[in-house]
Amino acid sequence: MSSEPLGGLGRYAGPATLILSSLAGGSKHGYALTRDIEQFAGVTLQPGTLYGALSRLERQGAIEALEGEGRRRPYCLTPSGAAELQEHLGTQRRVAEVGLKRLDAGWSAA
Repeated sequence: MSSEPLGGLGRYAGPATLILSSLAGGSKHGYALTRDIEQFAGVTLQPGTLYGALSRLERQGAIEALEGEGRRRPYCLTPSGAAELQEHLGTQRRVAEVGLKRLDAGWSAA
């Protein structure tokens, strides 16, 4: 596992987080990933973004391709991918909690 959450994906960390979170619920092919992500996050990943991120995640060992179903190629989360996702989401939770506390402490738009 990388010392940086999600292997230092940089600008691809957002799509990677969405994809890994979707695959945490079970294996899916590209279209099913897109639909699931739209449902739980309200985000539509364009095909280039989706398949680029899938390729990167597979190279990193965070996901693996399963036996194809016709033209559909399902992917599943690997144990190292699950560990990276957990670390990344824990960091994001802490950031969100700090931000929300600071807003609750009296910040107001003037």
